[in-house]
Amino acid sequence: MVVLHYTAMDSAKAALDRLSAPEAEVSAHYLISEAGEVFSLVAEEKRAWHAGTGQWGMVTDVNSRSIGIEIANTGFAPFPEPQMLALERLLHGIMRRWAIQPERIIGHSDMAPGRKIDPGLRFDWRRLALGGLSVWPDPVSKPFDKTGLVDLLNAFGMTAESDAEILLKAFRLRFRPWASGPLDDLDLAMASDLALRYPVDQLPLTS
Repeated sequence: MVVLHYTAMDSAKAALDRLSAPEAEVSAHYLISEAGEVFSLVAEEKRAWHAGTGQWGMVTDVNSRSIGIEIANTGFAPFPEPQMLALERLLHGIMRRWAIQPERIIGHSDMAPGRKIDPGLRFDWRRLALGGLSVWPDPVSKPFDKTGLVDLLNAFGMTAESDAEILLKAFRLRFRPWASGPLDDLDLAMASDLALRYPVDQLPLTS
């Protein structure tokens, strides 16, 4: 799988310095600058220390089964067009080389809900999905059981010890970043579509 992050630092140079410092004990396979420059920091077949504690489906050691991409962004700014284009080119290559499905392109917040929020609410997930580089839900019109959110998101891959509130926040951060208030029918419709079309247990653990 591929895990997307933002650097939460003032510049790509600052992030590059930190990712290159052994004492920082953090690393990623790639860093993409604001201008779209791609820095290759760790070979794709090697393990990088980018994910930390978290889980996606049954995968609990995400570092050993993922490629980490750091995107230079403070967490509050839009992602510039050159940067997004560079990310799209990079993802196309990674997905082809490793036979990674779009549903296995995830955010740090997806695998560590409640602990991480990157790549953040300014990141354009729908754009990636339209290019076949991620997924986007297509809600259907039918009633839903409002107690089913945890099961639906667990089926998609999100886990947070069955905490519905944490899962709702993580789900909305990616798919409804400007939504607020209690769980509603649109949340459930979107989550249901993700669970039905992209069940995590039908993908190999190695992808």
